[in-house]
Amino acid sequence: MNKIKISDVTMKQTGPDISLTFREKIEISKLLDKLGVDVIELEPIQEARIDSLRVKSVAAAVRESVVAVPVALNAESVQLTWSALKEAKKPRLQICAAVSPVQMEYLFHKKPDAMLAAIRDTVSACAALCCDTEFIADDATRSDPAFLYDAVRTAIAAGAKTVTVCDTAGAMLPNEFTAFIRSLYENVPELKNVTLGVSCSDQLSMADSCAFAAIRYGAGEIKAAAYRLDNVSLPNVAKVLGAKGEYYNAACTVRTTQMKRITDRIAWMCRTGRSDTSPFDNGVREDTGDIFLTAHDDLSAVLKVAATLGYDLSDEDGARVYAAFRSIAAKREKITARELDAIVANAAMQVPATYALESFVVTAGNTISATAHVRMVRDGKQLSGVSLGDGPIDAAFLAIEQITGRHYELDDFQIQSVTQGREAMGQTIVKLRSSGKVYSGQGISTDIIGSGILAYINALNKIVYEEETV
Repeated sequence: MNKIKISDVTMKQTGPDISLTFREKIEISKLLDKLGVDVIELEPIQEARIDSLRVKSVAAAVRESVVAVPVALNAESVQLTWSALKEAKKPRLQICAAVSPVQMEYLFHKKPDAMLAAIRDTVSACAALCCDTEFIADDATRSDPAFLYDAVRTAIAAGAKTVTVCDTAGAMLPNEFTAFIRSLYENVPELKNVTLGVSCSDQLSMADSCAFAAIRYGAGEIKAAAYRLDNVSLPNVAKVLGAKGEYYNAACTVRTTQMKRITDRIAWMCRTGRSDTSPFDNGVREDTGDIFLTAHDDLSAVLKVAATLGYDLSDEDGARVYAAFRSIAAKREKITARELDAIVANAAMQVPATYALESFVVTAGNTISATAHVRMVRDGKQLSGVSLGDGPIDAAFLAIEQITGRHYELDDFQIQSVTQGREAMGQTIVKLRSSGKVYSGQGISTDIIGSGILAYINALNKIVYEEETV
């Protein structure tokens, strides 16, 4: 029985129906890895610092699946992408090139001969760095057949191990796609030495049927999505192969027993975008309950846990955090991940206060919308913001966003009790993400809303200081 590889493209999809934060992309990658998909596809690197950090974070989080990232048709993109991806346990570089006349001319601005040369050079560069390379022939079903065959032969000769053909327009019926796959094998005998993948658009609601037609006639890899917008459905593929595997002489390794729970979780993250009336994003929080440190852990162990929490600490800040950790660990049996968050917020990157809180007024109740009026001072100038929110914290953070004119991804929000009794002090940890990097702030007050505002401003000042000193 042939093994069919499943390559998930959920995070490559774009559109108004999908909105994912940095942290959610890492969470989805972990879920897909747990589900047993063979390949997890990521978006290309466009902003070097942010996207490279995203790729590195996913590469570190995924244990079993291949992590695939596309490159542009130039050497600079190949090197940049490989630098971010090379630490993955199973890396894959993808070379996507348009092979239809319209897309070659208007998207890539290349003539056929120039496109073949670009395919050859880019695939060769990728194959020299990574043993798993995939050539993706975009819009293959609308290409000139002779050119498509040349492009596939060129990619295989240059070192591609997987060749994927795309029905980008989604205009083919299953019998037409069957004929298309058969003609590929007949005209490019070299395909028998590599894996043939297919990607089908669902414009005619035929993507799943076309994928199974391709499986029946030799395709070994299917691009599918756990939460699909215009692709093959991952749950459908796994279900049909589980029930009709003997008919297709094919099987996949996706764990169908966990399918509904995991795909429901992924769908919730994809659908639940940030509310216009809340500074909080989708609310995904990593479970760190089983992570802890003891006095016996050294600097590298502490920094490793800090990196798991999203921090990219400098050598100086790492030393400060470790010194603070040692002081506390000497009196405690163990230090939890949440407590390490507080240590980082208190010890790392202490900077001058660009923004200072002057005052705040918050009103809330069970019959009225929460409102917040926040006044801050920057460079001696008083700034104020007034906002409605889903709750008092929401309203206060939105008022701060109004003052700064910036929205940062709220990576985490923690409230902890410091003392007990009616006058108890509350400690709040706020983690903001900017350009892919996490900045944490700490606030302490008998007023939990006040401690939250102070923590937000503390993290904000770290971001502003780093942005303005770079």
